[in-house]
Amino acid sequence: MSVWLVLGAILVGLLILWLGLTALRAASGIGRPPEPPEIEDVQELDVFLVCRECGTEFQVARLGELQIPRHCGEPMEVVRRPRAGGAG
Repeated sequence: MSVWLVLGAILVGLLILWLGLTALRAASGIGRPPEPPEIEDVQELDVFLVCRECGTEFQVARLGELQIPRHCGEPMEVVRRPRAGGAG
């Protein structure tokens, strides 16, 4: 067996491995920067974070990447209420 044949086979094998891993990364989305969340202005919609344990409420002015806070050890709930006094 020739040394060049063995080296050629190793190089072709590494090339196939590299192409396979690159294709898997491209298909899985690894390396793609995450899309920033779309920020929604909800001040007119009266959106609140409500603690069901004690009743504490926080009004939310803008929704984006929302991380629900915990109050009284339980996660707060997002509640949308119709604006009091009609549209305006």
